[in-house]
Amino acid sequence: RLGRRMKQENFSDVQEAVGALRLLRLRTEYPAREHTVAVLKALGSLPRMAILNFLERKVANVSEIAQALDMPLSTTNLHITALEEAGLIHSETVTASRGIQKLCARLYDAVVVFLPQSPPTSMKVSTIEMPVGAFYDCEVQPTCGLATAENLIGRLDDAASFFEPERIHAQLVWLTSGFLEYRFPYRHDPENPVHSLTLSAEICSEAAPYALEWPSDIFVEINGKLIGVWTSPGDFGGERGTLTPAWWGEWNSQYGLLKTWRVDASGSFIDGVKSSQVCIHDLELERRPYIAIRIGVKPDAINVGGMNLFGKRFGNYAQDLILKIIYTSKASVESDAASA
Repeated sequence: RLGRRMKQENFSDVQEAVGALRLLRLRTEYPAREHTVAVLKALGSLPRMAILNFLERKVANVSEIAQALDMPLSTTNLHITALEEAGLIHSETVTASRGIQKLCARLYDAVVVFLPQSPPTSMKVSTIEMPVGAFYDCEVQPTCGLATAENLIGRLDDAASFFEPERIHAQLVWLTSGFLEYRFPYRHDPENPVHSLTLSAEICSEAAPYALEWPSDIFVEINGKLIGVWTSPGDFGGERGTLTPAWWGEWNSQYGLLKTWRVDASGSFIDGVKSSQVCIHDLELERRPYIAIRIGVKPDAINVGGMNLFGKRFGNYAQDLILKIIYTSKASVESDAASA
């Protein structure tokens, strides 16, 4: 669906469509530049571009790719190896009716390259990745459940399963309404006040078993302040997620959309669109040694369509919950104030 949308000549739709794509962001500063160069070299080949185009919405073995593109099998293997090393496709060897076969899947739909920029000397970034199963508190209503990359945790539609010790290994968590609360460590430093917070997560609605059109109002609160509500368009299934394990049936939820919530001095934003007047000062970060992030669906929301939260081994994005804390030096703040 997204592929057709991006090919339309109405470029006003492009910005909306990009938000739903599997996006690879490349930077050119050291040390990230080596990976960026490897990706660009891998893309600088018409045969490899043809392979990526062929794998746009399918998983295929090497022989199928070679036959479809009228390419020698040995040459196809070389190109696939280059794409694997660049991290553009994922391959897995599986048992076939006659021996074994190598299945290949494309990992991204778009690549964005950020050209060299001078890093701001007055800022530093702390990145914390929290497993989706490492929630501190929760309230859930069925349908609900948890799964690791290998099996279910506890019982389906049983709130008690959310208190099983094994929940820390969860790679997929789902609920119809309620919340999950995570607590990220925070060490207050008066000399380096927080400039902004950014939370990213792969997420979608929850339907049984799935429904592409199933809106759900998913909220994020930080330290008890509502940052914004995003209406997920649906629960995506029927097409296997790039990282979703083979044991998880395709009739279940498969992947989500990568969403970003941000708070800074000017307010709160969802994917760059302002969602709330709550600013970084309102969060009162200095009052506690952690940052409490609550994410879920309120039972009185307009669209109570549930939530699926994906970990790094489920869905389309190899990440858990990621919180970025950007600090700025007190000296820089005072300098800016003086110049103003």
